[in-house]
Amino acid sequence: MINFIDKLPKIQGSYRENADLSKTNWFGVGGAAEVLFRPASADDLAYFLQNKPTDVRITILGVGSNLLVRDGGIDGVVIKLGRGFTDIKCEDLHVHASAGALGYNTAIMCAQNNIAGLEFLSGIPGTIGGALAMNAGAYGSDVSSVLVSAQAIDEAGQIHELAPVDIGYVYRGNTLPEGIIFTKAVFKGKRGEAAEIQTRIDEITAMRSETQPVKSRTSGSTFKNPPGNKKAWQLIDEAGCRGLQIGGAQVSEKHCNFFINTGNATSSDIEILGEQVRTRVLEKSGIELKWEVNIIGNKD
Repeated sequence: MINFIDKLPKIQGSYRENADLSKTNWFGVGGAAEVLFRPASADDLAYFLQNKPTDVRITILGVGSNLLVRDGGIDGVVIKLGRGFTDIKCEDLHVHASAGALGYNTAIMCAQNNIAGLEFLSGIPGTIGGALAMNAGAYGSDVSSVLVSAQAIDEAGQIHELAPVDIGYVYRGNTLPEGIIFTKAVFKGKRGEAAEIQTRIDEITAMRSETQPVKSRTSGSTFKNPPGNKKAWQLIDEAGCRGLQIGGAQVSEKHCNFFINTGNATSSDIEILGEQVRTRVLEKSGIELKWEVNIIGNKD
């Protein structure tokens, strides 16, 4: 019998079969990937996509900060961008960041180079790739407001240079076809003073620590803020869901739009908790919350 990996292209990166995905996301839950592929570079990734069998399913992972992997795992090839995608460099007021670079590290690099306007990235958990895909925002700004261009690879392995208008940003998302993989971005800031920029980053870090369960196994915001004046956390609180628990999953007491793994949660616990919260909010307010956490994989 031919091994699944033997059907895949010979790459510079690495393949690993039956890889435990609970170690790749912030919730610390989920099943295994049939194959986990860590490309060495954007060219390596493009080569894989150009030469893989057409029937092989692919799934993209970042740092797993806003992700829920179901307990049944993921079929096909899971692509995780790692060390080959963490470069950050500054040229004048332009910041070149690869998709695997953390938002916090990007903000720090900006401070070191006297570039203001990107401090908000320090308050977004996860990588630049994920931030590009979801138009991540916090503390008064978002990706679309500072992005000059992005590089992305489509399912056929073709590399594209995209302007913000090409990406078609919407609130916490974009209008690109499915399967697009962001590999790097160019942002533009404004001239600032390193000490002032670092002070703002420190303020954001402190605010996150005071208002969010950053020391727990959690993700970013669980649900998108709906249109209107009320935030998702307010609707959840008013529906009586603060502290609500199913199995090892709990609605955070500190911030109602964050779920936490108290120690032994399964992905199913978290997803069932989320659906119960959505039901209670709908019954209380008539508003249907939409997941911001990306749920992927097979149920048991």
